[in-house]
Amino acid sequence: MFRSSHQTNGDQHLYSDASATYTKVVLQDSIGLVNPAAYRTFTTALASGKPSDFENIIIGGTRPLNGPQGGLAFTLEGTDSHQFGSSPSPHNQETQVVVPAPPAFSSPAWGTELAELYWCSLLRDTAFTDYPTSPIAAAACAELTSMPSYAGPRTHSGQVTPNLLFRGHYPGETLGPYISQLIITPSFFGAMPLTNQFITYQAGLNYMLDPVSFLQVQNGITTGLSNQPDPTLRFLHDGRGLCAWTRVDVLFQAYFIAFLVMNTLGVPLNPGNPYVTSRTQTGFDTLGGPDISATIGEVSARVLDTVWYQKWFVHLRPRPESSGGIAYLTKTDQLGSIQARLNNNFLNSQALKASYDANNSWFLSQPFPEGAPAHPAYPTGHGVVAGACITVLKFFYDGHFVIPNPLVPAPDGLSVNPYTGPDAGSLTINGELNKLAHNISFGHGIHAGIHWRSDSDDSILLGEAFAISFLQDKIRVYNEKLTVHFTKLDGSIATISNQ
Repeated sequence: MFRSSHQTNGDQHLYSDASATYTKVVLQDSIGLVNPAAYRTFTTALASGKPSDFENIIIGGTRPLNGPQGGLAFTLEGTDSHQFGSSPSPHNQETQVVVPAPPAFSSPAWGTELAELYWCSLLRDTAFTDYPTSPIAAAACAELTSMPSYAGPRTHSGQVTPNLLFRGHYPGETLGPYISQLIITPSFFGAMPLTNQFITYQAGLNYMLDPVSFLQVQNGITTGLSNQPDPTLRFLHDGRGLCAWTRVDVLFQAYFIAFLVMNTLGVPLNPGNPYVTSRTQTGFDTLGGPDISATIGEVSARVLDTVWYQKWFVHLRPRPESSGGIAYLTKTDQLGSIQARLNNNFLNSQALKASYDANNSWFLSQPFPEGAPAHPAYPTGHGVVAGACITVLKFFYDGHFVIPNPLVPAPDGLSVNPYTGPDAGSLTINGELNKLAHNISFGHGIHAGIHWRSDSDDSILLGEAFAISFLQDKIRVYNEKLTVHFTKLDGSIATISNQ
């Protein structure tokens, strides 16, 4: 058995009042401060793992914690949850650190990620295709360019441009439209046409901008407010659309849609699939359609155990909204005895000032009345499912296939038009899968203000590592003999073989 260390950012031990630790829906005494007795019931349950202790956690309202015991589950396929940690995973063909410690609360990196979240909240209703002409996007690019710890993609000269804003940095992600072809191209679910238009929420409606509703949400008390759907179906074209989609999606839904789109586009199977060259057979329950579709769901369920362990039993990273609460207390001279302090690179940022000017509030605006889900931020479930599912799809399909006739959503999301940019002939399945992973994870993350950039970046890599371990086990049960190669997130080649 191999073992892995689990390094944290140290905030749980540095701040004894838990002001830099996840405690949402555990009873709160005030903004930024959890009730000490309630916090002890919380940490007691996490330390013991006993179901009875989880039932004794003192919560502040009626909203429950989201499944912490899931982090203690084990799987019969793939690497067990606790065996991933703050180190590379060579047995799963990963040379990078798979679950690094997230930035520390007072660090410049934390402040930079928070500034990005505030800028993203101000662009929630701006179409991605309108970023090049948006003054807010220009201001965001200028400030993020000036921040050395910004982890998003830059040009060769170090600039953050509107075309790169809020994108991921894996191969292919900065090519073509912001939205992946694999979530906007019309397709079929069997005989049922799928337009890939979705319900979103009305523009301009944001929540948790006052101290009363903020504290209610932190205690798990309903504010009585609800999202207001846009009555018009739209293609995904802006941050709010991605927020709405990921608030209610089935976690593997985007990748099942990608599977349908790839079939519609006629994407060939991975060349290592033995049925590519068979004269007498096609794949079906193994290495064919039923196997592919079922594996997408199966790997999603198993990888969640992995991320839930890291969330609850290692990192307990607070959600971005809680840092918005600390920002409010700081700017209104109400920090008092609270120990956690935000970095000045955020407190003096144009992002915070612009958000205050727009909302008359220092809080980070939220697109959902309930704010973030009731589980810790790091890593993210949407991110690990993204990394796992795109890895499975790369295993089954030819990732080098170039997508014909790419599309781009209109600025109002009511239609899709031909994409004719100079890189239109360079959009591959691998690149669009990488892009889809960040579309969905950032849609649930920085666009919604409920996850940090590093939550998504590191989680997608963790998802890939788990999927490789899963596939290394899965391939052993096939009767067919095969060796499959595919391109990983870092551009290197993974090999899965039973020969």
